[in-house]
Amino acid sequence: MATKGLLAKKVGMTQVFTEKGELLPVTVLEAGPCVVIALRAVQKDGYGAVQLGWGDVKEKKLTKPAAGHFKKAGVAAHRHVREVRLKADAPSYEVGQALKADLFSAGEWVDVTGTSKGKGFSGQHKRHHFGRGPVTHGSHNIKQPGSIGSSSTPSRVYKGMRMAGQLGNAQRTTTHLKVVRVDLDRNLILVNGDVPGHKNSVVVVRDSTRQPKGKK
Repeated sequence: MATKGLLAKKVGMTQVFTEKGELLPVTVLEAGPCVVIALRAVQKDGYGAVQLGWGDVKEKKLTKPAAGHFKKAGVAAHRHVREVRLKADAPSYEVGQALKADLFSAGEWVDVTGTSKGKGFSGQHKRHHFGRGPVTHGSHNIKQPGSIGSSSTPSRVYKGMRMAGQLGNAQRTTTHLKVVRVDLDRNLILVNGDVPGHKNSVVVVRDSTRQPKGKK
């Protein structure tokens, strides 16, 4: 589990130079500011977490339970609400506290969770990287999936068989991304590499749960 985290908006990708002259591809994340809406304690809720809100929304668009939740917390309504699980020894937060880009610093390792781009209904070649069949000598199975199981035994298709279906639009986490730069004036975090999701999508940024191998 993490010790800290916040919500951010994926602005896009660009390139930056390091002090050694290396050109790095980075993803620009607009880090909030997100507000602490509620706290979860192990003694009361069975787990430790902090509930964060990000983005403005008109109160008339909220459901009555959501409006009551924000009113009880004494904070403004937010469009996006997420919970970040925390360790028992994580630093304490307060309801109404605003979290910004200064929560992280350059050189830290983070994990970023988002919703991947939806590709719609896709075949087994695009979805699972199947190889194709022969394309000459009268072949008719160039893009066919092939066998999906035996006939009499087991007389059924095993669960989890890789076939055509929905591709993308699923929660994914990219781990061990290094924070290259933090822009406090514009509230931006630049991480090395790509993160799941399309532009302007909301992602969750946490400190990495473990140190990557070979990295210091």
